[in-house]
Amino acid sequence: MYCVSVTVFDFVNQKGGVGKSTSAVNFAGQLALDGNRVLFVDTDPQGTALDWSAARVTAEHPTLFTVVGYPRVGLHKELLEMSRGYDHVVIDNPARATDIPRSNLLAADVVVIPVQPSPADIWATAEVLKLLDEASVFKEDLISVFLVSRRIVGTQLGKSVRAALAGSTPKVLDATIGQRIVYAESFLEGQTVTEVDPASAAAEEIRDLTRELVNLNG
Repeated sequence: MYCVSVTVFDFVNQKGGVGKSTSAVNFAGQLALDGNRVLFVDTDPQGTALDWSAARVTAEHPTLFTVVGYPRVGLHKELLEMSRGYDHVVIDNPARATDIPRSNLLAADVVVIPVQPSPADIWATAEVLKLLDEASVFKEDLISVFLVSRRIVGTQLGKSVRAALAGSTPKVLDATIGQRIVYAESFLEGQTVTEVDPASAAAEEIRDLTRELVNLNG
């Protein structure tokens, strides 16, 4: 359906507060810093990524990637035309809105499900997995993965959630995202953690995530 040169990454979870938008924006930023042309589609009516982009303009940082809003159903019908001239598309979904994520899954090549290391968050993924099952009827080659996000650094919680999800489908990424203040600080300034401090642990996490996700799609 889509040009083979464009890969669509879809960040989705029906539970809020899992670091979905933060992960998606930093991932898109790393793709751009690596020399790719990136289109970011914010389908969340709250417009978190759009707010990040506006903060970037206010701070007079140069454009890193294109951010557009599409807070409605139908992206899978229009993304082919929207994505012309780009190497990658990153989609950010709203929480607790079934119709929009369902439509976005039909546009995706790789689905990323951020999940916090807690039993409640693992249980909450049931809704997303149901949507994935529905989408797989139309897209048999759809790739989906769990991303352990907002892991409290220095604890065993990240290992616990990995063990709980071991052997599951989707599989769990090796890369994880820690709960670090730099993610929030850089987001408010309209920057990515790699821009703020390329040598930081957070920047290394994002580079690891980017390499792993890009390699998933060959």
